[in-house]
Amino acid sequence: MIVDDSAFVRKVLRELLSASPEIEVVGIARDGLDALEKVYELKPDVLTLDLMMPNLDGLGVLEGLPLEAAPRVIVVSISGTDTELGAAALQAGALDIVRKPTALATDQLYELRDELIRKVKQAAVARPRRFTRALQTPAVTPLSHTHEVIVLGTSTGGPQAITRLLAALPGSLPVPIVIALHIPSGYTEALAARLDAGSALDVREAEDGMQLRPGLAVLARGGAHARIVRRDGRHCIAVDEHQGSATHAPSVNVLFESAAGTFGSGTLGVVLTGMGDDGLLGAGAIHRAGGLVLTEAEHSCVVYGMPRCVAEAGYSASQVSLDEMATEILRFL
Repeated sequence: MIVDDSAFVRKVLRELLSASPEIEVVGIARDGLDALEKVYELKPDVLTLDLMMPNLDGLGVLEGLPLEAAPRVIVVSISGTDTELGAAALQAGALDIVRKPTALATDQLYELRDELIRKVKQAAVARPRRFTRALQTPAVTPLSHTHEVIVLGTSTGGPQAITRLLAALPGSLPVPIVIALHIPSGYTEALAARLDAGSALDVREAEDGMQLRPGLAVLARGGAHARIVRRDGRHCIAVDEHQGSATHAPSVNVLFESAAGTFGSGTLGVVLTGMGDDGLLGAGAIHRAGGLVLTEAEHSCVVYGMPRCVAEAGYSASQVSLDEMATEILRFL
């Protein structure tokens, strides 16, 4: 189902999606209130959701969706004008964002076809989660392992997962965390600010030369790789805006391989929900360096793709649900 207050956008998106034999457009909605009524009537598998609408905006739609059998949501938005709303939507459970090339009613919207169809198909196989309560910071007895850095990789369902995980970790965390999340450019600054507000950790968007320290959580910038390097005797973030051969930027593989090369056995990798196999090569690098990798268990993943690849390759030291991951991380620190 297509939700947008622009008749032209609704027309174009319907044409684009109907071009795929695997997708049926079951309806359209002109605003958020119209959308919620039709969700209960039509029971669509996927919504394409505009964020800025009269009567009820996209966030209101996300909050009003049923707790059970809710449709998967792909935000279709204008980057730059609703970045804050986009970050909030991802935290509220939207699976991905497709950026409109323009706010105007022009044929540029037809450029979205391939990306839109691909992301709608990916959303159709996801299992979105709705969280009704926050986790408490766990009290644990540490194991005898010693780690110096946590590197975390995630994709589909990742914004909601890292929101929940970071909120459960203490501000006194003795090591830094660096996160590679597959997300369009332009949204990570707003998402980092929201994560910071909801966590005892100091959460920042990656900047080149940023020094790592305990209690700091660094979110790789959308559209750029984040590497951990050693400069002048200090561990820092290097931001690389050249995608290279990596399928995604930021790449989980790039981050994990840099951590393994810099910290060796002191690296603790975490792979959460996500589509595809980004992180597999990096998890192998951590494993060979003597570090450890934790993966999210299948039953709590929105998409059990990235964690599955790592676990099946034999690189996962432990597979636990998202709600148990903070406890498991603290045990290994």
